[in-house]
Amino acid sequence: MSASEFRLVLLRHGETAWSASRKHTGQTDVPLTENGEEQALGAGKLLAGLGLRDPLVLSSPRQRALRTAELAGLQGVRVDDDLVEWDYGEYEGLTTVEIQETSPGWTIWTGVTPEGETAGQVQARADRVLATVETELANRDVVLVGHGHFSRALIARWVEFDVIEGRRFFLSTAAVTVLGYDYHARTVLAHNLVARFDA
Repeated sequence: MSASEFRLVLLRHGETAWSASRKHTGQTDVPLTENGEEQALGAGKLLAGLGLRDPLVLSSPRQRALRTAELAGLQGVRVDDDLVEWDYGEYEGLTTVEIQETSPGWTIWTGVTPEGETAGQVQARADRVLATVETELANRDVVLVGHGHFSRALIARWVEFDVIEGRRFFLSTAAVTVLGYDYHARTVLAHNLVARFDA
């Protein structure tokens, strides 16, 4: 079986109180909300439908990611410190709107983040993760459980864009993105898949 037949699956953690209020959540280790746990269970159904083959499962060490992996039914989860969220430095816990009060027009993709990671540092970290992943994809599917901004950075780098283009790939909580190959070219096979619940 060729590498092109295996997939790289990204799963963002479920909702937290901070993600619900759109606060930048990097190093702060906040738990899932009750809704976030339901989202993670729903994500598990999506993943089951993908028919993953002997997947390598790597997760951020943050509890919101590990709990999401657990509730989604992922087995044999290994922690990878490179999957942590973007380090927001002095902007930790603030919303973009709050940050823009003192830094007009700021976004994580285009602005300066005092005492935090630069886009270049995040890009280097994403490239390191993907170098490991691509080796594994020769033999099996891979699932990465992590965070919003860093997962978007991974998507951008997978398709060989600068990390800034992660801004083009909105990602909901507990959403699934499937990356892979088309005639050996890296591509996005499906993006921002979210389980729907009956009202």
